[in-house]
Amino acid sequence: VLQIVKESQQQHGLRHGDFQRYRGYCSRRLRRLRKTLNFKMGNRHKFTGKKVTEEILSDNRYLLLILMDAERAWSYAMQLKQEANTEPRKRFHLLSRLRKAVKHAEELERLCESNRVDAKTKLEAQAYMAYLTGMLRFEHQEWKAAMEAFNKCKTIYEKLANAFTEEQAVLYNQRVEEISPNIRYCAYNIGDQSAMNELMQMRLRSGGTEGLLAEKLEALITQTRAKQAATMSEVEWRGRTVPVKIDKVRIFLLGLADNEAAIAQAENEETKERLFESLLSECRDAIQAVREELKPDQKQREHSLENDSGKVSNIQYLHSYLTYIKLSTAIKRNESMAKSLQRALLQQQRSDEDGKRSPRPQDLIRLYDIILQNLVELTQLPGLEEDKNFQKEIGLKTLVYKAYRCFFIAQSYVLVKKWSEALVLYERVLKYAREVQSGAGAHRNSLKELPDVQDLITQVNAEKYSLQAAAILDANDPHETESPSQVKDGKPLSERFETFCLDPSLVSKQVSLVHFPPGFQPIPCKPLFFDLALNHVAFPPLEDKVEQKAKSGLTGYIKGIFGFKS
Repeated sequence: VLQIVKESQQQHGLRHGDFQRYRGYCSRRLRRLRKTLNFKMGNRHKFTGKKVTEEILSDNRYLLLILMDAERAWSYAMQLKQEANTEPRKRFHLLSRLRKAVKHAEELERLCESNRVDAKTKLEAQAYMAYLTGMLRFEHQEWKAAMEAFNKCKTIYEKLANAFTEEQAVLYNQRVEEISPNIRYCAYNIGDQSAMNELMQMRLRSGGTEGLLAEKLEALITQTRAKQAATMSEVEWRGRTVPVKIDKVRIFLLGLADNEAAIAQAENEETKERLFESLLSECRDAIQAVREELKPDQKQREHSLENDSGKVSNIQYLHSYLTYIKLSTAIKRNESMAKSLQRALLQQQRSDEDGKRSPRPQDLIRLYDIILQNLVELTQLPGLEEDKNFQKEIGLKTLVYKAYRCFFIAQSYVLVKKWSEALVLYERVLKYAREVQSGAGAHRNSLKELPDVQDLITQVNAEKYSLQAAAILDANDPHETESPSQVKDGKPLSERFETFCLDPSLVSKQVSLVHFPPGFQPIPCKPLFFDLALNHVAFPPLEDKVEQKAKSGLTGYIKGIFGFKS
């Protein structure tokens, strides 16, 4: 049962969440099955209901009829669930369709109790029935009944997974993973507080839940944080306590520590990137809520600036704090991406693989440019201009990231064999690193999260020696010195047949064979002739050879008609 259902769903729309397309597929398949089995419900004029009984179970396609009926009702319910977000009245139709799906599943389970059905199909029919029953109870918010149904479904699929091979067990384990968050959610609503923590961990590990539970879980997390936010009235940052009156900001600040912990525990880079994006999105929403409060507070803020000698208002300081969180998170995200690119760069140097675009030092330079831009924005936050310690910390962080940026610029110059430029940039890296070491002092705690500068110094010293060796070898290589001089003269191939050189441009699309269009060459002009003797020639008289003009008149006209000539 489960294999038929999953294959049909994946091939006909559910891979992209298109329940309407899957519902249409179920209807068409039902029509084909009824026509093939000659099990029609009357004709076009009159409906005659028929039921599948144990006596006619001569073909397994009769069971498929009931299964497709249940799937059609379920897919329609899921389609209505998507539409119910904007049209709440459709929720009643959704519950009706789910009840219809459960009714068909009960009929399937009853028919599978026949002796003609094997034990595996019987168990799968029971699990399918329990799954649809659990979903119906879940929508009715009958948590205890839903939890019992989901647990029954989970138990059956776990036993089936243990009874068959690993390839067959994958399908059952996937269904168990799908219903596990639903069981935790039901347990939480019954009163198990520990289930909430498990749900949070599931959400953070996967970067978001899918399916029936997604919206309910997000609402539950927001509701739980809202309850905690009711007791939160202020936040302290850099020695100043600021009251927090906006609910959205309270909820964000309460979940900040959990999100940062989940990012630190992320198993792979893809999950970490997704969590970073989620945190930045929540932070932007909180900042927007503060901006809306700032607009009516504009006049009051200007008045407070005059009275408090430049001290910004509480709402403006809260805006600076949230902006600091956003920029710091963006810096951490770009730094995480830079570390993964550095690892990929090292792996590429060890094993040169072709076929896909490999990372380059230029990619890292772009990331460090963005980080430096974020640091510049941090120094311009309102309310922190006079904070010397903060400005000093940002200055040291800027030097660290400048050092790494210079290092990868030097690496890009090494790739194109610009040795002198790369050597100068390595010296600049060492200069930045020594400035960080000399100025760290009391700010070592704030620099713990940054890349280690001492490792960079060690790496730069090693790179300098290898660069000098490569430059010497490049200078002593005759092929590298002679070949360019022969090719750089710009002569086409037709003019250098007598000289041999390895010119890679000959096999490229822009090969230089001849000068085209060819240049102009001088040629003798075409001679000009002038007739000077014409004016000095006397021509002989020709009057005797010219015929006299015939006399005109009536006689001449008549002679002309009849062909007489004079």
